[in-house]
Amino acid sequence: MSVKSDLLALLTEHLGNYVSGEEIAERIGCTRGAVWKAVKALNNEGYNITGVNNKGYMLGDESDVLDEKTIRDALGKEYSDMDIHIHKVIDSTNTEISRLSAAGAKEGTVVIAAEQTAGKGRRGRSFYSPAESGIYMSILLRPTLPMEQSVRITTAAASSVAEAIEEVTGVPAGIKWVNDIYVGGSKVCGILTEASFSIEDNKLDCIILGIGINLYQPDSDFPDDIKNVAGFICDNKSFSYKNKLIASIIKHFMTYYSEISSGSYMEAYRKRLLWIGENINIISGDNKIPAVLLGVDDECHLKVRYTEGSEDAVSSGEISIRLQN
Repeated sequence: MSVKSDLLALLTEHLGNYVSGEEIAERIGCTRGAVWKAVKALNNEGYNITGVNNKGYMLGDESDVLDEKTIRDALGKEYSDMDIHIHKVIDSTNTEISRLSAAGAKEGTVVIAAEQTAGKGRRGRSFYSPAESGIYMSILLRPTLPMEQSVRITTAAASSVAEAIEEVTGVPAGIKWVNDIYVGGSKVCGILTEASFSIEDNKLDCIILGIGINLYQPDSDFPDDIKNVAGFICDNKSFSYKNKLIASIIKHFMTYYSEISSGSYMEAYRKRLLWIGENINIISGDNKIPAVLLGVDDECHLKVRYTEGSEDAVSSGEISIRLQN
């Protein structure tokens, strides 16, 4: 390991407490000058390390920087062969996964970024992806599913993200059909699946699963077009929340994915589904149809009751839902 990696591991072990430069140099087996250079390099990467004479160095618990080793440690041996690519800035993690897929990347390859300059949202929209405040990640999948069951990937991902948020941060998360994650009445996560199909055998060739999460409030706040909808999960930064959340999402999702045909994720999905029993509008283009939300079936079609009393199961497609005012 490098001096920088060893230093980060040592300061993490003593998170929130000072460790003398002399002890660090002795533990790592380097000079005090090498320690100082490593501290400077880590601060440049975004870690908050303070140095005080006669006390040493301390890693602040608000440091939250993407780190592959921390993610791998949290994932454990089961995922030790997973290809993980981390970028400080990238155009789009989905676009990068597409490039890697074309070059022969294996299933389970993950791309993670601290910032996106051209993040993708649904229906050709962009996804606001500022530096430092969010998690932007994509996973390459090569499922053996018929096309009509591809929604299972999206809904399993929604269940996984909601569970991971609760597991890591302790904040309750809900799911707005089909795959938006809400905390405290605001959207904190969007999920975009992009698929390529084999026309000959009517099966999916590959799916790119993109997940964007607003973990913290952006420094410049949200743009006007989304600030009334978008929110964030945590008021204050906490050490390595990003890495822990990424690992938790991967573990939950890959478990569900390995048994995707069984629909094992549906219990977690239904448990967190928002607006059950409430009046909604089903929106398709300029059309707005009032209904009561009853739940979802095993294929995650939305079960609704219309005003005249008839019931229906609505698939996602270009449909969205809103609460009635």
